[in-house]
Amino acid sequence: MSRRQARELALQALFQLDFNSDAETIASREAQEKAIEAAVAELENGNITARDRGFIEKLVFGTMTFREDIDAMINGAAKDWKVSRMAGVDRNIARMAVYELKFDEEKTDVGVVVNEAIELAKKYGTDDSSRFINGVLAGVNSKG
Repeated sequence: MSRRQARELALQALFQLDFNSDAETIASREAQEKAIEAAVAELENGNITARDRGFIEKLVFGTMTFREDIDAMINGAAKDWKVSRMAGVDRNIARMAVYELKFDEEKTDVGVVVNEAIELAKKYGTDDSSRFINGVLAGVNSKG
């Protein structure tokens, strides 16, 4: 499985948590694990390595752990947009990318993270999503 495919599964889990849970539920590790299981169950062959599973879990658990800080960064970078008003797909792509850029200890190259987020936005978002995500991430990244 490619990292992009793993990011897609993590995005599905984050989206599910965002739209199907209250604040207390999404903070629970159990709810996060169930969302990951649901996303992984969508795989055609259901084949996932421990390494892939670990990467998906890192993205979901990390994004959820730092969600308040991430949302504050996005709010500061997205001109005239609040996280709560963003399209759900865009919001969760941005959250996951900001987690990778600012909180993940692996320190994936900025260009890779931004490109992956833009590609997810092109695939799952609207016609304007990729430009929007690019602008938000540029704003977050420029603030150190």
